[in-house]
Amino acid sequence: MGIKPHETTTPQKGFSPGLSLKRCTHLLTIALLAVVMLGANDPEARFNKVGHEMMCVCGCGQVLLECNHVGCPDSARMIGELHTQIDSNTPSSAILNWFAGKYGATVLAAPIRGGFDNVAWIMPFAVFGFGTLGTAFLVQMWSKKRRLAAAGVATVDSNNWEKISPEARALREKIRKETEYQ
Repeated sequence: MGIKPHETTTPQKGFSPGLSLKRCTHLLTIALLAVVMLGANDPEARFNKVGHEMMCVCGCGQVLLECNHVGCPDSARMIGELHTQIDSNTPSSAILNWFAGKYGATVLAAPIRGGFDNVAWIMPFAVFGFGTLGTAFLVQMWSKKRRLAAAGVATVDSNNWEKISPEARALREKIRKETEYQ
């Protein structure tokens, strides 16, 4: 029983391996996004994130939310200001800029990405890269000088004594006599 040339077949509805893989990928993506976005609108999570991006200005050198020295004159006020900014739904970057404008750039635990502050992010990597390249170049130059010096010594041995100029021969003889142990 075969299919006759004039008969057409219709695809069967049901299981399709390509479609189920596509559906699984979509479901997995949705589940992953749901897990990632769980705390996206939580003010307390945002408060902790922004609060850990700032330093206390009292001089203790600690992160704002972790300032624990007794009688700190600044941390309670700054935490209150941070709560006010978070409650008014101000974007995180605007909050950091507001604090930097009020207390100076030292309030930021790390520079904000953008503008001239990018230099603070790029320079350590650039210095490391240039240092590595410079060291490699220096080692290469030293090894090249060593090879050239070894090649130079090989050409001025007893077999090639006649190729040396009389002045160089006289200078070599003088050095040998001056350095000879008596």
